[in-house]
Amino acid sequence: MVVFVGDIEKLTETNDDFREVLFTAKYCQLVVMCLKGGEEIGREVHPNVDQFFRIEEGEAEFLFNDTESHHVKAGGAVIVTAGTIHNVINLSKSNDLKLYTLYSPPNHPEGTIHATKADADEAEEEHHK
Repeated sequence: MVVFVGDIEKLTETNDDFREVLFTAKYCQLVVMCLKGGEEIGREVHPNVDQFFRIEEGEAEFLFNDTESHHVKAGGAVIVTAGTIHNVINLSKSNDLKLYTLYSPPNHPEGTIHATKADADEAEEEHHK
């Protein structure tokens, strides 16, 4: 695919997978995510990747470098620069957090779909073996 054209809001809101890569280009990647109630992405750092987040549904706590925290609601956006330790936590215990993220450069294999957080964690373990 050379270009991506789509209703990103609808694609994000109807996504029920923890992670689905929608589009991968040479310098960026579009991924939709759904965090279940109380779920979190997990503490991570991308040494050479900048990341943009947009919350479509729900509320999240974004943690940075274990010292900074921001509460972000639907409609909010966050940019995490390369080398920043970060985590995204769904603040609801019962409702899904729906968001999309742009990685620059791409961070996941093209076509990646992880139905659950456990699937994503398993794939990360395999990748780092």
